Amino acid sequence: MPMYNPAHPGEVLRDYLGDTDVTSLAQRLRVARTTLSRILNGHAGISASMAIRLSEVLPNTSPEFWLKMQMNYDLWEARKGMKRSARRVVEKTMAMASGM
Repeated sequence: MPMYNPAHPGEVLRDYLGDTDVTSLAQRLRVARTTLSRILNGHAGISASMAIRLSEVLPNTSPEFWLKMQMNYDLWEARKGMKRSARRVVEKTMAMASGM
C-alpha cells in the first residue's frame, strides 16, 4: 500500500545532519554546496550516485535506503498529478455533455 504523503528525502537528510552545517557535509560528499542545498530544500532529488555518497558518509544508511525514499516520494507526486489530470478530463467531459 502506498505511503500517504511521504517526506522528501531532503527532509530526512536534514534530520540526519543534526548540527552539521551544509558546507562541511557538501565537502565530505564531494559535491557543491548548492547541490546539497537543493536536495535539503526539496528542489532536487537524490540520484544513484548521491545515494552512494550519502551511505558512505552517514552511518547506518544504504544507497537503497535513500533511493527507495526518493522512489516513494516520486511515485506519490506522480499519482497526485495523475489524479489531477483525470479530474480535469472528467470535468471537461461533463461540461461538454451538459452543453449539448
